[in-house]
Amino acid sequence: MHLRSRIEIVGANPFVLVSAGEASRLKQDWRRSMPVTFRVDERADETWRVNLMPVGDGSFRLYLNGEIRRATEVGVGDVVTLDVEFDHGYRGGPLHPMPSWFGDELDRNPPARRGWERLSPSRQKEILRYFARLKSAEARRRNAQRALDVLAGGSGRFMGRSWNEGDGEERARSKRTPRRRDRSK
Repeated sequence: MHLRSRIEIVGANPFVLVSAGEASRLKQDWRRSMPVTFRVDERADETWRVNLMPVGDGSFRLYLNGEIRRATEVGVGDVVTLDVEFDHGYRGGPLHPMPSWFGDELDRNPPARRGWERLSPSRQKEILRYFARLKSAEARRRNAQRALDVLAGGSGRFMGRSWNEGDGEERARSKRTPRRRDRSK
């Protein structure tokens, strides 16, 4: 499907809106994140794999991360033509294996292991993809420590997000123990 649209931004995330009708042409009656492949303006030889994210009204957002924008030389406000197809070859689960340097640390830290196991598969996949791009031993050590801290329930920043602060998405589920009222009064 060919789609022509302006790149918009929500928060810090540039995206192209895919209308409900356009999404329906990709895959009828799809309501959750939709795996697609796409090319931008034929500016890059590369085909990108992403998930369209549902907005809630039948439309979807196709987020364009920094790597995609740099490779295709596009930015917020640009009008782009996309060639988008449903990704029939998509298979869920991590694309990158668990690196031994992180898996070993999780094994030594039971609270962090429990935090890891409570993450959604898509969040685990995101973290493993992030780890796969780390180049130096120092970067791996530093990021493993940050991940272990927040997975074990500590507050802090990891992968550009605040974890376990306030009511945000990253709040540790291990800290979400229901309070019991004292009914003896």
